Amino acid sequence: MTAPHPRYRRAMAIPVGMTMATALAFLPNVTASAAEAPVSADATSLSYVVNVRPGHGVPGQVKKAIAEADGTIVTSYDKIGVIVVHSANPDFAKILRTVRGVDSAGNTRNAPLPAQSTTDVGTPKVISAAEADAAEAADGQDPLEPLQWDLPAIKADKAHEKTLGSSKVTVAVIDTGVDDTHPDIAPNFDRDASVNCVTGKPDTTDGAWRPGATESPHGTHVAGEIAAAKNGVGMTGVAPGVKVSGIKVSTTAGYFYTEAVVCGFMWAATHGVDVTNNSYYTDPWYFNCKDDPDQKALVDAVSRASQYAERKGTVNVAAAGNENYDLSADEITDPVSPNDATPTERVIDPSECYDIPTQLPGVVTVAATGAKGIKSSFSNHGLGIIDIAAPGGDSTRFQTPAPPATSGLILGTLPGGTWGYMAGTSMASPHVAGVAALIKSTHPYAPPALVKALLYAEADATPCTDPYDIDGDGKVDAVCEGTKNRNGFYGWGTADALDAVTK
Repeated sequence: MTAPHPRYRRAMAIPVGMTMATALAFLPNVTASAAEAPVSADATSLSYVVNVRPGHGVPGQVKKAIAEADGTIVTSYDKIGVIVVHSANPDFAKILRTVRGVDSAGNTRNAPLPAQSTTDVGTPKVISAAEADAAEAADGQDPLEPLQWDLPAIKADKAHEKTLGSSKVTVAVIDTGVDDTHPDIAPNFDRDASVNCVTGKPDTTDGAWRPGATESPHGTHVAGEIAAAKNGVGMTGVAPGVKVSGIKVSTTAGYFYTEAVVCGFMWAATHGVDVTNNSYYTDPWYFNCKDDPDQKALVDAVSRASQYAERKGTVNVAAAGNENYDLSADEITDPVSPNDATPTERVIDPSECYDIPTQLPGVVTVAATGAKGIKSSFSNHGLGIIDIAAPGGDSTRFQTPAPPATSGLILGTLPGGTWGYMAGTSMASPHVAGVAALIKSTHPYAPPALVKALLYAEADATPCTDPYDIDGDGKVDAVCEGTKNRNGFYGWGTADALDAVTK
């Protein structure tokens, strides 16, 4: 029952063309330092974060130490005290950690700059005309909405009868990039809140937030789930009246490095973003252990950035992960870290080693459910870790939707003006981000703490599935702990979009 370990949190995709006749299955405010330099670096350089006291710029002794250790400052986020540095010195972080004024320092990657080359994203496949014809929209529905079993699962269809959400609310998709030319995304796209943060330094070149032709469609799919316009074209998002932006943070190979994630949160914080969706883990460590000085620095940097965004009014929502891990267990075996070098199997204590940003303070952690409303076979879980649940899809073998829906996966937008299916906690998180956007639309002056409180209070209490034998082989596949009102599978319950706009 363990799913693969994708860098971004998805399991499967089946794009659908405009006629639904073809498909693809996809497999596995910033201030510049005086020492700021171009982002490019030689092939032996690594990227580092150096964390200092927030709000005071780069201290002179730290700047001097960086230069003496053969480091070059790329940029600094002075409000949170995070400095992004490139250096070819293998002892750079070790040296900086001895400098007065440095709280922590660590390398963000193992692979030299520039990052890895482009990855192959899949092979074309064809779906039947019969499946395509199953989408017979009723009055008021977008053409593909009958295939979206996930909308009624959280009462989003009923919520849309009350409101589609406010165009004054923006949800930022921190991900692999968003194709803003898609006909279902273009009407709601917020260009001013979009950026490319891959290097750790904002790139506002027009279109820089879009995925490349061979890059993952993940971010575009997520954006459509949140805010695909109700415009008589394609599908409908959870909050089809709000704005959506793209904050691209992944390399061409799909790696989400710390400097990019920090940049993403800081951009959201300073550009009026109300909600961020984070369907990934920060590479190269699935879990970052604070007893390792390099990994501690990554936790510090991303935590500072996400908490700064929340202080500026942003609700941060994140996917729980797709490995069927119990994140509240005493120990977990992590076989995939570091994923940009040679992974070594290690046993970690999840109370000391964090999946970031998912397990950071203040972040809304989302588990996935399937078409039958129970935990998806792959979804991570854990009492006290999972805050809320939402549709993320599952294999139709495990959870089959009622007609006219034909797939147990989640429909979303794909680059190039198409639509398709994916599954994962990556797909659950944007459902919650959409509901949070509806709450913010209904309560425009609500701070993040109140939005989150309403999100949890309005969720539909969902009791533990016990026993949880998703494949029916007579063996328990996961154990749920807790009560009906809060447990390790569903947190406070399943997200409810109707209550978000009526209470």
